[in-house]
Amino acid sequence: MRILSFLFVLCFAYQAVAQTTTTPTPTPTQSTKKWPLDPQLVEAAKSAINKGIHFLREQQSKDDGSYGQHVGLTAMVLSAMAGSFRKYRNDDGPFISRASAWLTSQAKADGSITGDGTPGYNTSLSIIALHQIDAQKYQKEIKAGQLWLVGTQSDEDHQYTRKDKYYGGIGYGNDERPDLSNLQYALEALKKTEFDPKSDVWEKAALFVKRSQNFTEENSKDELEQKWIGNDGGFIYEPGASMAGGTTSYGSMTFAGLKSLIFAQGLKKDDARVKAALNWIAQNYDFNTHPGMGNTAYYYYLQTAASALEAYGEPLIKGAGQDRNWGEDILNKLINLQKTDGSWLNENRKYWEGNPILVTARAVITINHVLNAAGIQ
Repeated sequence: MRILSFLFVLCFAYQAVAQTTTTPTPTPTQSTKKWPLDPQLVEAAKSAINKGIHFLREQQSKDDGSYGQHVGLTAMVLSAMAGSFRKYRNDDGPFISRASAWLTSQAKADGSITGDGTPGYNTSLSIIALHQIDAQKYQKEIKAGQLWLVGTQSDEDHQYTRKDKYYGGIGYGNDERPDLSNLQYALEALKKTEFDPKSDVWEKAALFVKRSQNFTEENSKDELEQKWIGNDGGFIYEPGASMAGGTTSYGSMTFAGLKSLIFAQGLKKDDARVKAALNWIAQNYDFNTHPGMGNTAYYYYLQTAASALEAYGEPLIKGAGQDRNWGEDILNKLINLQKTDGSWLNENRKYWEGNPILVTARAVITINHVLNAAGIQ
């Protein structure tokens, strides 16, 4: 079950077959001076979003309004649509309203919103989507989901102490081992749905995040001895273990760690941990593959990177040989990878990655993050 759960959370990330789409005739688009994006590229990105959403609409179940009869997948599609420059809401059509209704019908008495598996992951995605669609209408489901997520944190209520390496973490909700991948979604969900900023959930989560960073300089100050820790500034899947092998830092988790630090403790650009993570990102800068993982979990990596860099709030990655406009690099890549039917797909289907609905939703969400970061949407 543990393996299957991981397959799902890392899913949807495909190294796609490069297929160039026809770029439409651009119309002027204003970018902020701080965050320059080429106007033609912005218009091409919007066209890619339109085609991606059209593909997703065609995949909706006619029977119940869901996408794939799956909570996490339906929530991702709703987020892709609601978070786009078109800002779809329930009154825009049954492809939204029926999906929202189906999603809320999956809410459990304990506050989770899920099917049979990965309740933590599904609940996080669901309350993000419902908040985007209509925060007021779905206030009850969002609040219950928030409390359920906080209740699953590995803390004193579950007999953990600060000397336990998993203290502060949040996992799938159906096992006993939290991880940074699930935690980043839980923190993003709590942050975006405006959960109590004074709650101790943030400080506890920050401790787990810090213990997932290869940063001897800072982790040596911790009350928990961490013999596994390296010192390159990158992040791993959980304290003491990496999906890239051993305790090797890799791309998606380093961006997940950066984003989680920002959400859990506020944006502190001069923080040693933040600077160390950005240094790892600069030294391993690559949006053609997933650093440390090749073409595995590629779209998961792009989405995590874009969401983290949007939260960080700077247009350039400095020190990557030359200053790189990460937004333009991601947009160029995704536009060229989109298929003619509007979908995205990875040739590497490892980790249950043969579903184009999943990958297309991730790709659209990624583009949304870039445009939001630039103040375009």
